[in-house]
Amino acid sequence: MLSIASFLKLLKESFRDLLPIILVIMFFQLAIIQSVPENWLSTSIGLAIVGVGLAVFLLGLEVGIFPVGEGLASEFARKGSTKWIIIFAFMIGFGTTIAEPALIVIAQKAASISAGRIDATFLRLVVAFSVGFAIVVGVWRIIKGHPIHYYIISGYIMVVAATAFAPKEIVGLAYDLGGVTTSTVTVPLVAALGIGLASTIKGRNPVLDGFGLIAFASLTPMIFVQFYGIFVYEFVDATTAITTQITEIPKTPLAFDFKILSILQGLIDVIIDVLPILGIIIFFQYVILKQKIDNLKEVIIGFGLVILGLDAFVVGLEMGLFSVGETMAFELTQYDNNFIIYSFGFLIGFSTTMAEPSLTAIAKKAKEISDGKINDFVLRLFVALGVAIGISLGAYRIVVGGEIVYYIMAGYLFVIALTFIAPKYIIPIAYDSGGVTTSTITVPLVAALGLGLATNIDGRDPLIDGFGLIAFASLFPMLTVMLYGIITDRMGIKGVQEIEEMHKHELQDAIEHAYDMGLSTINIEGTGERHSYKMPFSAVHVIVPKKNQDKALMAARDAGAGGVTIMDAHGMGLLEMDNFYKRLYSEPTDVNLMFVVPSKKVDAIILAVMRKLDIVGKGDGVSYSYPVSHLKGLTLKSSDL
Repeated sequence: MLSIASFLKLLKESFRDLLPIILVIMFFQLAIIQSVPENWLSTSIGLAIVGVGLAVFLLGLEVGIFPVGEGLASEFARKGSTKWIIIFAFMIGFGTTIAEPALIVIAQKAASISAGRIDATFLRLVVAFSVGFAIVVGVWRIIKGHPIHYYIISGYIMVVAATAFAPKEIVGLAYDLGGVTTSTVTVPLVAALGIGLASTIKGRNPVLDGFGLIAFASLTPMIFVQFYGIFVYEFVDATTAITTQITEIPKTPLAFDFKILSILQGLIDVIIDVLPILGIIIFFQYVILKQKIDNLKEVIIGFGLVILGLDAFVVGLEMGLFSVGETMAFELTQYDNNFIIYSFGFLIGFSTTMAEPSLTAIAKKAKEISDGKINDFVLRLFVALGVAIGISLGAYRIVVGGEIVYYIMAGYLFVIALTFIAPKYIIPIAYDSGGVTTSTITVPLVAALGLGLATNIDGRDPLIDGFGLIAFASLFPMLTVMLYGIITDRMGIKGVQEIEEMHKHELQDAIEHAYDMGLSTINIEGTGERHSYKMPFSAVHVIVPKKNQDKALMAARDAGAGGVTIMDAHGMGLLEMDNFYKRLYSEPTDVNLMFVVPSKKVDAIILAVMRKLDIVGKGDGVSYSYPVSHLKGLTLKSSDL
């Protein structure tokens, strides 16, 4: 909902998520490097802009992209338009990936250090086609209701098989491109498509079937790019000598260019990134479905907020994080202590992932459709932990050397093993988590760290060793998220509706059990506790004139009665019954005292009342008792039990 309260809540969460990044940068800058970075004021302003931009972006997603994406998917599913769903899925995957900024950066970097074999534009086309194909396969799976792990495990086997034939220069790049294809805008829209389909198609579960499209989009590029690499390294000749040098990493942070033209160019770039998505949505909504968009005004505002928020987000990153991160990656390689590098990789991986907008959006959606069974903040913690472990291990591989394929294959084996152990509802979310962790914030910093290490460590090649960190950052979250599912399952954590249903069944079972067993539920005085007993209870009634009420109460209390119910009564003897019409509407003259007590106390109470009021002699009154069962609500002293 579009409101100030929603924005302020998102703003608070955004700055909370940015805090770990700030602390990590400050610690390594001041405690390890021991210098205050130049342009620190620009860095501080940039971080503030990042926080505001992230909040605006997330508000735009909730108002604009999520409702439209889910609405389109629902309409396609309701109309049974499988053909158009497939076409829409491919166009969304291809159109959003070809303009992905992170993909452009990585493709250009790969082309520059591949001796002319890799063409940046053609590489982007290969990746975009693979993502479009992946979304089609994922949508087909949802429509048919097939379990996702069969597809994913088959995909891993194909990745490993392709790796056996691919040149070593392309393997790390292919693995990395599996992580950079899912952009900040693509992820929410693709997730909305999957969840919308699974929510609409009969027999599908949004949690079990709705997630998984992002996992496909992360998996297929690794296969397609490796086959592309086999082709170019087999048939394309190098045009220049292979170099191990990359663009020099700045030794001091660069100041952000505040020129109006630069800021406008950045905004135009963001609009260009979002326009393909907007064009595809408008085409399918108005041309294919021939329907108007519900709440069009809010949707337009939502897309506008996405553009403004994403632009502010990128500007803030350039001012506050990119230059500092690149400089620190260079400076840390100058130390002899490799533990510092691993620690920096771990902490920067954890902190950047916690601030990743795509992950925040997906985690919120996972919590919503799981009825609270999945905690969005805890899910993000486990994903961030996986990224941190992955980047640390990837940095270790670069430092000590080693083939990336052995690490990745071992990771896939663990993923496959956990797939058969983890609860079903967490598996698609775990697969997706590998794709949403490497986006706007993470990719530039992680890529700078990997290439910086490979450039400055003797015996390492940037093309062979520099790429691969993003692959590690995509792999390990799948393991940690499945572990999260196993832990919550063992702890018995339930969703809101599950808890309500469980309580309802427990109450019903308790009532039926008590009825069957004839149990009496007793409240214990002063403790707030209740206990059930198969104990005989009786009701003792004493009917006496009102003037004798106090005497009867005192006698019963002294004999062990713990409580009484007092009711008005009116009695007639044998003589009055002959002409009871005259006395039928007279005022009550008697009281009926009812004592519910353990049956063992009945004799003592009746005897005490009889003696006190001389009921069997000259006194007036009647006393009797009878057994009761299924007693509820009585309070007794602990000594009575």
